Amino acid sequence: MPTQEQLKKYAELAVRTGINLQPGQQLEIRAGIDNAPLVREVTKVAYEAGASNVYVQWSDDEMTKIRFHHAPDEAFDKFPDWLRERFDQLAAEKTAFLSIVSEDPDLLNGVDSSRIARSNKSAGLALANWRKYVMSDNVSWCVTAAPSESWAKKVFPGAENAVDLLWDAIFKATRIDLTDPVSAWVEHDKNLREKASFLTSKKYKKLHYSAPGTEMTIELPERHLWIGGGGPNTDGVDFIANLPTEEVFTLPKKDGVNGHVSSTKPLSYSGNLIDEFTLWFENGKIVKAEAKTGQKALDELISLDEGARYLGEVALVPHHSPISDSGILFYNTLFDENASCHLAIGRAYSTCLENGPKLSAEELAEQGANDSMTHVDFMIGSEKMNIDGELEDGTREAVMRDGNWAI
Repeated sequence: MPTQEQLKKYAELAVRTGINLQPGQQLEIRAGIDNAPLVREVTKVAYEAGASNVYVQWSDDEMTKIRFHHAPDEAFDKFPDWLRERFDQLAAEKTAFLSIVSEDPDLLNGVDSSRIARSNKSAGLALANWRKYVMSDNVSWCVTAAPSESWAKKVFPGAENAVDLLWDAIFKATRIDLTDPVSAWVEHDKNLREKASFLTSKKYKKLHYSAPGTEMTIELPERHLWIGGGGPNTDGVDFIANLPTEEVFTLPKKDGVNGHVSSTKPLSYSGNLIDEFTLWFENGKIVKAEAKTGQKALDELISLDEGARYLGEVALVPHHSPISDSGILFYNTLFDENASCHLAIGRAYSTCLENGPKLSAEELAEQGANDSMTHVDFMIGSEKMNIDGELEDGTREAVMRDGNWAI
């Protein structure tokens, strides 16, 4: 188990670097009950940083399973009004949001997929306003992780010390194992921002992907921006949304995706694994989807709403990056997406367009941004992936070769 010193370093990184909590600001923490010691340490650090209030929304995998197995069908069609109002009020008050994820990747295996889909749809509709706050960076937010026993056993099957092994892997991925994690993150953040700035300056019209099982072209909006590392919220306060992060990302033009793409890592979606799947696109829309594992879950995902059949994010991650080089399959998107180039089904980040957070929904759509009640990343990168960037004049140049940067 982690020492108190390690928990404190992790809490300091989450509060002061990830969220960058400001004096007088509120903090909302969402975490599993397995990680109460870390949540207590985060709460202490937050108050030391000047938090006015710290609220915690607890979750418990076993309680979640009980609900999905035994609650009446109609329970999954209604998201509580009081909970929706709570999210909206906290966001309106510029509360910072910290999620400490630890969910079992197989949590809802065996549950009727229609129940999961109905629950996702009701939550998606109810939290649309809150999601807009988050995905437009109107509030500071951060997602990090801590082990649960079930997740650890999935990552390290058969190991008696699986939880300790997962703690060690998380600490390495988030640089907590270093003497000065905060300084390490300052340098890492700088490098990611420089890469994003370079890609933005190129103004690529299209990206061309080629790999085993993948041949596709992604058109980019004229006014797209690449983002990497941290950045400011709409009040000008910098934060880092994911700890860890190794990606630079932007948005695709909604109707500009053509070809097919195959996954290279399992996707844990709503407590079910979707694996070895291929998506076919025509003018941006998913017209065919096949999975060797989790076909029903994949079908439910892309049927959630019209926008779930289009992409909202394109992200580049070198194959030789710390998480990828660890050789660990985390079965958790926060980590696996930072070991692999990836795409996201669903809503685009308005921050990936010039002046995007100030644009209306109609203006965002006019510029090619997709809208949806969902945003789900899936991994497509490997050591065999090549990506070309196409300039306005049609010239193509290497962006990635054999999975790594060529720029």
